[in-house]
Amino acid sequence: MKITSILLSCSVAFGTAGLSSGQQSVEMVQLPMITVVADKQPAPVQDVPVSVTAVTGQTLSDDSITTVKDAASFAPNVFVNEFGARKLSNPYFRGIGSSPNNPGITTYIDGVPQLNANSSSIELLDIDQVEFVRGSQSELYGRNTVGGLINITSGQPYLTAWHTEAEGNYGNYNFRKVQLSLSGPIIPNELGLGLAGGYTARDGYTRNDFTGHLLDTRSDFSGKVQLLWRPDGDWEVRLLLTGERDRDGDYALGDLQMIRANPHHVSHDFEGYTHRDILAPTLQIGHKGTAVDFTMITGLVHWQTDDMTDLDYTANPVMSSTRKNAEQELQFTEELRLASAKAAPLEPTDDLQLKWQTGLFAFTQDYKQDAFNDLSSSFAGLGPGFRLTQQQNADLQDVGAGVYGQTTLTAWDKLDFTLGLRCDWERKDAGFETTNTVFLPPPFGGVFPSSVSAGKDYTDVLPSFAVEYRLAKDQRVYATATRGYKAGGFNAAAPAGSESYGEERTWDYELGCKTTWLNHRLQVNFAVFYIDWRNIQTNQPDPFSPGQFYIANAGAAASKGGELELIARPAPNWDIFGGIGYTDARFLSGSTDGGVNVSGNKLQYAPVFTANAGLQYSLALCKEATAYARAEVVGCGRYEYNNQNTASQAAYALTNFRLGIRGARWFAEGWIKNAFDINYVPVAFTYNSVSGMIGESGAPMTCGVRVGLNF
Repeated sequence: MKITSILLSCSVAFGTAGLSSGQQSVEMVQLPMITVVADKQPAPVQDVPVSVTAVTGQTLSDDSITTVKDAASFAPNVFVNEFGARKLSNPYFRGIGSSPNNPGITTYIDGVPQLNANSSSIELLDIDQVEFVRGSQSELYGRNTVGGLINITSGQPYLTAWHTEAEGNYGNYNFRKVQLSLSGPIIPNELGLGLAGGYTARDGYTRNDFTGHLLDTRSDFSGKVQLLWRPDGDWEVRLLLTGERDRDGDYALGDLQMIRANPHHVSHDFEGYTHRDILAPTLQIGHKGTAVDFTMITGLVHWQTDDMTDLDYTANPVMSSTRKNAEQELQFTEELRLASAKAAPLEPTDDLQLKWQTGLFAFTQDYKQDAFNDLSSSFAGLGPGFRLTQQQNADLQDVGAGVYGQTTLTAWDKLDFTLGLRCDWERKDAGFETTNTVFLPPPFGGVFPSSVSAGKDYTDVLPSFAVEYRLAKDQRVYATATRGYKAGGFNAAAPAGSESYGEERTWDYELGCKTTWLNHRLQVNFAVFYIDWRNIQTNQPDPFSPGQFYIANAGAAASKGGELELIARPAPNWDIFGGIGYTDARFLSGSTDGGVNVSGNKLQYAPVFTANAGLQYSLALCKEATAYARAEVVGCGRYEYNNQNTASQAAYALTNFRLGIRGARWFAEGWIKNAFDINYVPVAFTYNSVSGMIGESGAPMTCGVRVGLNF
């Protein structure tokens, strides 16, 4: 392809590497220090004994990353199986993942957990950083972080001067994106205001050959308003209001064999849609004391979705089936945390220091679903005019609380012992009503209603242990052992007899090292892990409701592997980055899933490896302009679509290029993703189709231009 050759040639000519600065200072040769909040307190990423990949705001800008899925490509052993309709976006860390209604990886947005994954895959607007924290985080974060968490933080409003940024992006498939942000002081150095908004849209990647239309279109409006108040040097109050309005097309699902033979083509006799609306206010209050720091985070999240789709995903003239599904949820969370002041740890002796934190977390969750399935057929033996409708209504109520504490003892400024403990409790209540109507003459036809009410309490105690030793100032090793927990619960929609599922528990062991070399020009981190996983909650496709999944338990498994990450700045204007992860996640003997013996099978969506590597280079053309180029490769090893291991996706690699010019207050660039137009099927599941599986094609080659201004 011509554009691919041009960009590849330019990338090679420039040497392609990591950030776009043309300064020659010593500081620019060194890697920047990255701060993370994986342990709920800001700390340099190299100082925390946990595997965490931080995708900074600079990287988000350099790579024009707008989704969590794209950001995840930088984190080893992280896989996101996102459908064309973004409400279904499920992350898997080291083989661990689950359903949107009870995620194994929870996303936190400005300190607020997204208790249902339907609200987690958002447009990244005015974002400062995205952290991918791998390994169980149940001690500090509680339920639903058995595999880790995704932590998204927004940029803060400016308090000293006004700043404005505007960006426009246009590409093939009629891709268009505009974003505008405005931030500055209402009262200098005390009260700041931040405003941001954006619009993103594209045509579909997949054509419906039955109608000639494109199916999987996307469009969204997103916005964010912030107020930041710092009345003095000790107090900080921050109010955020974020919202998003998504209007996506239908699921581009087709028979697996057929879409592999003819990618981005399906045949449906019905075309639906997927709509989603999110509104989330957040209040953060913090106080830095002489001995104790205080933090309060109050969050409210309301989301609702409305989607309609074909049930058979074919153009079969003898069958007509549709599903209309409406979901909504209102969640409230409150967290209060006390911690020892960073500059004033307890000192029992001259050689010992003690840091601590403790907190209380409480939440409520109110989820409702209203689904209507309509099936009609003219198959022989069913008679003319056969029709079956199914009305499903679900109301799930959840309330819970947790209390936690963590203390770290430092000896001789070299050795850290960390002990943590959390107690979690929650109460779940569920009500289901199902009405099946069969349109046949008596005695075969009629209305068949049913209802189920249930409730249960869940509790667990979650300890955590860690030891860290500093070999030198910039080299340290650590070992951790953490118990993970995910409560049981109830499915909003599931086959009869599968309305509830049990608790899931893990013990997560990790050994790692974090090192910095060559005067902070090279950073190398390595970790190995082993996860003992019991009573696994697996994500099962509902055979009567495509696109609808339910949770079931499936025995035990073990996941083991390792991760290596490297960042280097060998010279000014050069950056090299890369990472690789290996995972072997398999069911243990005696495990069954969906009634099938899966002993020794690989877990679904657990790639054997994930890898990324890239370079970026910048060159000062003159005093006013700098040219830059970037190239990266993202690889994914073979993984299974289901736990029965009946179908899989082979290993593939996607290559991206970017070339541009930047001035002090402007930039212009060209970009291309999946430059060699690799065909792959990232998501598929068992279904009654020709091959027994249906799936969606991955994104094809996309390219475009991007311009921006700041003043």
